[in-house]
Amino acid sequence: MEDKSRYREIKKVSIIGIIGNILLTIAKGIIGMFAGSTALVADAIHSASDLIGTVILLQGLKIAHLPPDESHPYGHHRAEPITSKILALILFVTALGIGYEAIELIRVGETSPPKVIAIYAAIASIIVKEGMYQYGVAVGKRVKSDALIADAWHNRSDAFSSIAALIGIGSALLGYTFMDPLAGIAVSILIMKTAATIYINAVKGLMDTAPKKEVLEAIEKAALSAEGVQSVQDVKVRQYGPKYFVDMKICVDPKITVEEGHGAAARAKVNVIKENEDVKDVLIHVNPCLKNKEKEHCKTCEYSKNNNT
Repeated sequence: MEDKSRYREIKKVSIIGIIGNILLTIAKGIIGMFAGSTALVADAIHSASDLIGTVILLQGLKIAHLPPDESHPYGHHRAEPITSKILALILFVTALGIGYEAIELIRVGETSPPKVIAIYAAIASIIVKEGMYQYGVAVGKRVKSDALIADAWHNRSDAFSSIAALIGIGSALLGYTFMDPLAGIAVSILIMKTAATIYINAVKGLMDTAPKKEVLEAIEKAALSAEGVQSVQDVKVRQYGPKYFVDMKICVDPKITVEEGHGAAARAKVNVIKENEDVKDVLIHVNPCLKNKEKEHCKTCEYSKNNNT
């Protein structure tokens, strides 16, 4: 997927998220105060915090999709995992806030049960937020955006918060007020676990972590299928945001011209990019290859590999 169309899809999801969170924040805040539900008011504040995360997402991905320049010749794609880290931290702090409020409710207790209308507001919030999560994750997986998936988890964390609020409101109406803070603590732990996972994945994206073995094998196979390429060695792939940069060595017939060797490398590069649309660029070093009776083997490639040349 091209960067422009990818950014348009992410922007569309983000705008829908901003509108949804504004409406939910206002509705839950007003109904929570009218119904006397502290849990629903806290849930409204949680929705408001999601707005901040979505705005950060939009700005981070806008930077990530900027074209390469003199200062950033490889592009700005690493702005995306940086954005994921920020969103994960916001999610973690939000979880701590939910846990703290739950502990406070255990300490002071609920003073009076809320009005029934608060239940309907919590149910509506759960449905809308889960829908926003499913939509965001589906698009995030399609465009391979960890930052968008991280932002979608903000919506699911809000849905969990609404579930806790619903349990608390319902329990308070039935006289079991202790269920509200207990549910809040459980939700807080779950959200913190999710935030930690998102943060770790973002760090991996910033540390040139290699992709799965299947991706490496597919890249090597694609390069080897190019006309004139006799063998492929030392394939290295590093992740740069949602994109991959590939380095490899190929062996060609030592009797061909430099121009023909360059042509083999060019064909290998085309094959690799065609095989995996996430590959941004491929750097190929060409070596002459020698054959023996047992197998095709490139002594000069092995020498270069062992001596890092």
